[in-house]
Amino acid sequence: MEMPKPTDHHRKLQALAGQWVGQEKMHPSPWDPKGGTVTSRTTSRLDLGGFFLTCDYVQERGGQPGYRGHGVFGWDPKLQRYTMHWFDMMGGHAAPPATGTWEGNTLCLQHESEMGHARYIYEFEGPDAYRFRLEHSQDGRNWAVFVEGRYTRAAPAL
Repeated sequence: MEMPKPTDHHRKLQALAGQWVGQEKMHPSPWDPKGGTVTSRTTSRLDLGGFFLTCDYVQERGGQPGYRGHGVFGWDPKLQRYTMHWFDMMGGHAAPPATGTWEGNTLCLQHESEMGHARYIYEFEGPDAYRFRLEHSQDGRNWAVFVEGRYTRAAPAL
């Protein structure tokens, strides 16, 4: 049996590969009542034969590391949708993966968990910059921005 090969859908995830740095605006929420500005750093690379993109994220406030997360992005050929599994230092169990589509220069993923609905939007401004927005909703209809930021490539893909 011949080993499967990544498709164009998998290769599209290369847009997120590399080292990124950005300023984020945290909107007040139950998880961050005061909100504020933070710096984030992300290191991402294609892995496992090019079928997945792994992402390590660190958020700093006042020069001190705070929130950390690890993401695994992929393409589900059965669903014909992109996937994102997210694990972080909040200590909860892994939620169902977010799933979504890539339309034009925007990747939009969404999922529902016990904490409500979440929508992750990556809008690419070119090969070296993107904007990100994380939105939350309790009912899946009324959305509020939780965090938004702009990121630039600090180093090329590994």
